[in-house]
Amino acid sequence: MKGIGGSTIEAELNAIQPTAHLAKPIQKEEFQQRIDKGCSLMKAQNVPAMYLHAGTNLFYFTGMKWNASERMVGAVLFPNGKLIYIAPEFEKGTIFEFMLIEGEVRCWEEHESPYELFVTILKENGLEEGDISMDEATPFFTIDGIKNCQNSYELVNAKSITAGCRMIKSDAEIAIMQHAMNITLEVHKAAARILRVGISAKEVTDFIQEAHVKHGIPSGSYFCIVLFGVDSSFPHGVKSPKNLEEHEVVLIDTGCMLYDYISDITRTYVFGKANEEQTRIWNIEKETQQAAFNAAQLGNTCADVDTASRVVLESHNLGPDYKLPGLPHRTGHGIGLGIHEWPYIVRNDFTVLEPGMTFSNEPMICVPNKFGIRLEDHIYMTENGPKWFTKPMHSIDNPFGI
Repeated sequence: MKGIGGSTIEAELNAIQPTAHLAKPIQKEEFQQRIDKGCSLMKAQNVPAMYLHAGTNLFYFTGMKWNASERMVGAVLFPNGKLIYIAPEFEKGTIFEFMLIEGEVRCWEEHESPYELFVTILKENGLEEGDISMDEATPFFTIDGIKNCQNSYELVNAKSITAGCRMIKSDAEIAIMQHAMNITLEVHKAAARILRVGISAKEVTDFIQEAHVKHGIPSGSYFCIVLFGVDSSFPHGVKSPKNLEEHEVVLIDTGCMLYDYISDITRTYVFGKANEEQTRIWNIEKETQQAAFNAAQLGNTCADVDTASRVVLESHNLGPDYKLPGLPHRTGHGIGLGIHEWPYIVRNDFTVLEPGMTFSNEPMICVPNKFGIRLEDHIYMTENGPKWFTKPMHSIDNPFGI
């Protein structure tokens, strides 16, 4: 196998030069553009107010990084662009420090109800009743608290606005994601070179963590799955991963976070010499992944892409549907600030593909009690159709196309 084994952890780490600093973060102007787009959607959908909870959606629209906790922290956005932050009084100074897009800050003391403050803000801005859109990631305790302190408003899902904005990536977002994907692909290549008989999944996981750090990602790996042999037939791993043996399937799924955007790539190959069954399934997987890419055309739906995968699998007597041996899950998922976000490449998602959408293409084939093959690369949609973030694997005997 070309590019598999033959090196050491020390040699590979020493060879890495940092590149993460070459990417540029999202600028303030783009956060304002996101608010403007959100307000346009709110007007079009007659949404009188939208609540953004601490976390991904608050960051996406305002640039404020604030982790969700048991205390209500967020912002209310009105269609005219008015933004009012809600936070505990003792956090007010910190809120101002983290604020990128300016807005009024309304606070509550520890013994007071933030939910009543939320209702007061709505009323002060002329909303006496109606549907209020709530960030879909808002915790139940916040939704419940607001429901129990008033009977004038119906709390509804803001997904049509939040997802409506976040699904369509800007050039700046795609550039960050491309840089993160490039880094993770290089980490994959290095991880393949350190493999040897007897190496543990933990050793490889630790290496991948450190390799991401060496590339300039301070947090290292955003996640990491390393599976050998029969363990690879379980899509998200096993409790106690085995050590590597000769001629076994190797499945590594990992990624990193760069300026809050996530990479996610899976590479699967054989350490040693692939047997006939491993080769056959690997080639079917590659064919299936390409079929999904070919179906990812402007105007087609996410469901069309998932169907294209399953047509190929069934032509090889795999499946049908989610039956094994075959594909036990959806073909892919959207990616961006979240590792799994809209749109989802699954048969019940009829979202029409548009320029700016980004999603994985990973129609994994699981062969129970033997192995699994997952080739995962990501697609971004352009005005001319689908483009790969990373070049798909070449062949089972030369997986990285050396």
